[in-house]
Amino acid sequence: MARPGRPAMPKPDLHPQVDAFLDMLTTERGAARNTRQAYWRDLADVSLFLKNSRSKEIIKATSEDIKAYLGDLSEKTHGSGGTKIAVRTVARRLSALRQFYRFLVSENLRQDDPTSAIESPKQGRSLPKTLSEQEVNALIKTAASNGNAESIRLVCLLELLYATGLRVSELVGLPMSAIGEEQKFLLVQGKAGRERMVPLTEAAQKALAKYLEVRSQFAGGEAATGIHAKWVFPSKTSESGHLTRQRFAQLLKDLAKEAAIDEDRVSPHVLRHAFATHLLSNGADLRSVQKMLGHADIATTQIYTHIIGENLKKTVQEKHPLAKPAEKKA
Repeated sequence: MARPGRPAMPKPDLHPQVDAFLDMLTTERGAARNTRQAYWRDLADVSLFLKNSRSKEIIKATSEDIKAYLGDLSEKTHGSGGTKIAVRTVARRLSALRQFYRFLVSENLRQDDPTSAIESPKQGRSLPKTLSEQEVNALIKTAASNGNAESIRLVCLLELLYATGLRVSELVGLPMSAIGEEQKFLLVQGKAGRERMVPLTEAAQKALAKYLEVRSQFAGGEAATGIHAKWVFPSKTSESGHLTRQRFAQLLKDLAKEAAIDEDRVSPHVLRHAFATHLLSNGADLRSVQKMLGHADIATTQIYTHIIGENLKKTVQEKHPLAKPAEKKA
């Protein structure tokens, strides 16, 4: 189903070499299903443009064709408010094209890379959204207020996410085999098949132990077997057999409303940001945070140091007496 306010993309018959490229991402680079789908969407959009406006297949595109596509993309709007396509979207599409044409050159299917002379659009630094420690605690406290099985599961999801900084797909797709000895850590299978061990806080350990006592209610009873038995967070209503990312995100939105926090500021990824930001704010080593987040490049982790800098500056401006404007004398 298409997102509200966004027209559904027709499914074009992509060139066989696009399929070959996507297969390479999966088999050789270990790309996850979501990554493969993202590349498919990007290359499908380019393919449609080239066929409709240039009468050309994507493997035959020239630098001028690619520039025309990027120019058209930059002028597009989406949604009822007419918001411009984000610069990062244009940059991502160009990145997907670069990798596709490099693949064609490596397979001797092209002699040149039409993207080699095209510069990526400059992107302003946008800091990740996050929550304060008080707001995270408010979410957990609100989630625990009902005391039923649904409440216990939600507390467990929150505590695990806030204790580990897992990606939402990693969290909802945790197999039972990921739970380490005495429930003190998780073995997580991340991007490109990279495995990492993430320790659990005492609060997360307690929440997990309490949830495991009621887990069977979500798996079809104590005698549940098969697909539901595999997952830490089983779901009888999803095709995968486990809680979906979309359902968890909606649970968080509902929880934010109940906790009187702006729901637009709350999502699984925002809690991942909160995990990293709060760790660094309390003196954690950047390399350790990088490992726990599963970032391949420490530069990705360094963005959180900028959040801390902005927060400190805001605190000084709001709280420091010398930063306040002098009161006018009568």
